[in-house]
Amino acid sequence: MIAQNNVRSTNNDPVESSESYPITGGTNGAGTSRLFRQFGSLFSSPAPTTDPAGYVEFGSISDPVASSGRTLGTFAGVFCPVALSMFSALVFIRVGFIVGNAGLYVTLLQFIIAYVILLFTVSSVCAISTNGAVEGGGVYFMISRTLGPEFGGSIGTLFFLANVVGCGLAISGCAEGIIQNFGPSDGTGSGSIPDGRWWRFLYCSSLNTLMLIVVLIGAEMFAKTSMMILGVVVICLLSTYVSFLTQGPMDVSIPHENSLVNFTTARYTGLQADTLWSNLHTNYTKDYTSNGNQVNFAVVFGVLFSGVTGIMAGANMSGELKNPSKSIPAGTLSAVLFTFLCYMALSVLIAATTTSTLLQNNFLFLGPINLWPTFVTIGILTATFSTGLSNLIGASRVMEALAKDRVFGPLMSFVVKGTYKNNPIAAVIASWVLVEAILLIGSLNTIAQINSVLFMLAYLATNLACLGIEITGAPNFRPTYKYFTWHTAFIGLLGTAIMMFVINSIYALSSIILCLLLVIALHLFSPASQGAQWGSISQALMFHQVRKYLLMLDSRKDHVKFWRPQMLLLVSSPRSCCPLIHFVNDMKKGGLYVIGHVKVGEFADNDSSNDPTIEEYTQWLSLVDHMKVKAFVELTLSRNVREGIQHLIRISGMGAMKPNTTILGFYDEEQSKDFFEHEDSPYKTSEFDGNGIKLFPYRKSGESKSLGVVDYVRIIDDVLRMRKNLCLCRHFHRLDKQMIARNNHIRYIDVWPVNIFEPKNEDPFDVVSQFMMQLACIINMLPVWKKLELRVFLCESETVSENSAAFERPAEHRLDQRLKLLRISASIHKIPEWSKDIDFAKHRNILKQFTGNSDSNQLMAEENINRSKLYMQRINQIIRDRSNATAVTFMYLPTPPATPSVDYKEKCHHYLDLLTELTFDLPPTILVHGIDAVTSTTL
Repeated sequence: MIAQNNVRSTNNDPVESSESYPITGGTNGAGTSRLFRQFGSLFSSPAPTTDPAGYVEFGSISDPVASSGRTLGTFAGVFCPVALSMFSALVFIRVGFIVGNAGLYVTLLQFIIAYVILLFTVSSVCAISTNGAVEGGGVYFMISRTLGPEFGGSIGTLFFLANVVGCGLAISGCAEGIIQNFGPSDGTGSGSIPDGRWWRFLYCSSLNTLMLIVVLIGAEMFAKTSMMILGVVVICLLSTYVSFLTQGPMDVSIPHENSLVNFTTARYTGLQADTLWSNLHTNYTKDYTSNGNQVNFAVVFGVLFSGVTGIMAGANMSGELKNPSKSIPAGTLSAVLFTFLCYMALSVLIAATTTSTLLQNNFLFLGPINLWPTFVTIGILTATFSTGLSNLIGASRVMEALAKDRVFGPLMSFVVKGTYKNNPIAAVIASWVLVEAILLIGSLNTIAQINSVLFMLAYLATNLACLGIEITGAPNFRPTYKYFTWHTAFIGLLGTAIMMFVINSIYALSSIILCLLLVIALHLFSPASQGAQWGSISQALMFHQVRKYLLMLDSRKDHVKFWRPQMLLLVSSPRSCCPLIHFVNDMKKGGLYVIGHVKVGEFADNDSSNDPTIEEYTQWLSLVDHMKVKAFVELTLSRNVREGIQHLIRISGMGAMKPNTTILGFYDEEQSKDFFEHEDSPYKTSEFDGNGIKLFPYRKSGESKSLGVVDYVRIIDDVLRMRKNLCLCRHFHRLDKQMIARNNHIRYIDVWPVNIFEPKNEDPFDVVSQFMMQLACIINMLPVWKKLELRVFLCESETVSENSAAFERPAEHRLDQRLKLLRISASIHKIPEWSKDIDFAKHRNILKQFTGNSDSNQLMAEENINRSKLYMQRINQIIRDRSNATAVTFMYLPTPPATPSVDYKEKCHHYLDLLTELTFDLPPTILVHGIDAVTSTTL
């Protein structure tokens, strides 16, 4: 309602005016559904088309899958990329290193741990991917649409980096295989190609550039290539199994770069029980490829896990899959099972045929012992090359998704502009450049640990997303993948969190800190609208917890010690009451703050098909954001303002968290000020001015009010009868917090705890007086207001002065003791003029006629009315004389006239006239009436 700076004036003095309740237009949202585009492959019937008018028609002969560029199935689009990524450099290059150092028992245990983590993470991925349409970006798309833009963007960025590092790892493994087979085989330096740190970087860069060319051709080319490469890798792996079973004992040379040992050969024994027995237990040594660093459980597991991180390779291709929701679960699970069986068999065969000396000193021993050594060379090159391809295309797709979502604003706009035929050329090139930087690290085992930690963080976020959405019990979370519960997500989350720190605590902590910094940065700078478009798990979790705690919050257990103001501010037009909205935000002291607005009209007469308050609600939310206040918004449609306010008082809040204090603007005739347009206003904005229409219109000069004086006074009476504390606010258009902060002239917050209409010596100690002291104390606690001094004015009637002087000091003393008991730091100021006013005794009974305490039903004499106004002007002068340096004044609000009475309407007018005279030309003033005790002197 009238939470504006409004006044009516006598003697033609300018005072604030209340606002009407105009009907304002709402914002319209429009958009075209992508349902059939996303799920086109699920329908056997032709895809619908949309005509220019926006109507959907069926029977179009166009293929929705082809038109969207989705051409890959389960095997080519998911199984092959996942299987190849999980083989990577591990299968031919590092399984021997793992078995030789960790022993068979620990190796099998580490594979089981790794695959348990992967299996539960895959369950989470399958649950999310079968709960809706998955678009480009894979895991990033899943996490961002579940956890929201902040966590989604940060985890997506780290997942992008994980793919970049994974690509560097695969290329390093590929280069290592090339050097082993075509470089110097011993210390003589003979070989087809030279070796050395920078030579290896050259080979890696060449491989990286070759991958760039393949990926630039497109995802379909990659899919066709991956199917062929997987066939080659499987054949090469089978040749390795056959060789273990058929090859006899032999000596295998030690690579020339291994300078940690002084022998040149080590023994391969073939299938022997003694060899298996010797390889069962751990035997950690030094890693000759990383400057002799000591190997331990963490290093071995880091290398192992880096080779099996490819479970997201299929999800990364989601933008090219015909049916992502079906292909991702089926393809990923089958690839995980296939690679697990291959690794377990390979580990057992290696432990049963190869001595630990050979395993620890020649990581590429599979070539020399193979019946057809060329097969191992081909297997190394194809497995690592395909993994690098998968990671490079995955990184580019994640980067493209980040750019399309504008997670980093215009910073990545070049990616969107650099897309050609659905292939993000610019993203591919940017990923290629970052891979080049990773290749400078050199050591494959070092890159492997970084890769493992980054992927584990992405897996942790995936499990967290699934766990959160499952805990919230969101009814729309209905994945068709049935082998998922919150237990699987929790185990996956716990496992990834623990193993991250097991692998390398420094890398793990660094990645988490980087993730948190990205979360904070995106929260501050990312467009806020994304969370609303995508949906954020934080909103679901907060709803779940808030509902639970609201049910636990019992109003029957309220205690005055823990009372706090819970405000309902009734606003007609926020344009004219911005300072008051901000002031009430300060006064709420962490309590509930609701901004209420009554829209006058008949629901049945509304031209729109919807309730107009629904359209306006988003505008009011935008207003709250602009004002930077912590408030809720409640709107209602009613036939008149009074009835609407009754609705708002009853329905605002929920459970035990409901407003206990109602705040209205004062009723007067002063011209309103538009704080959104005024040049010097800190609230100036053009956000609510669009297409020539001003949102939140207010009453202009000369326009009549929609609310009469009698209705206004009745609203005051309604609030008090509904047992709500009441504040009437006047002159708040004059409030300037910035001036208070920088101007030392404004020094006080004043409290006048006396009922001007019926003063008594006990006034400073009644419920109303203590309530206004409480509000003043709350304001005085805040930073801007803390520098101001709180003053309490002691006003005593002439009855005190007629008695002995001994009675004067006790009143002041009692007030001082009361303030100390309430822990309120305030100075007490006596008003000498008050007790000397000889007219007071004559006016006390007259003034009582205008309040709810009046027992008189007699008509009021004109002479008495005029004398009352003159007396109010005298009181007003006394207050004004002491308000030159006052920021805000709190005053006692008497109850309105009681109903029914023979002259009720006339009393309402006189009641408001007297309040107008009382508050004329004062600083921002709050007339306060409290209902219940709000202070406590007990511990």
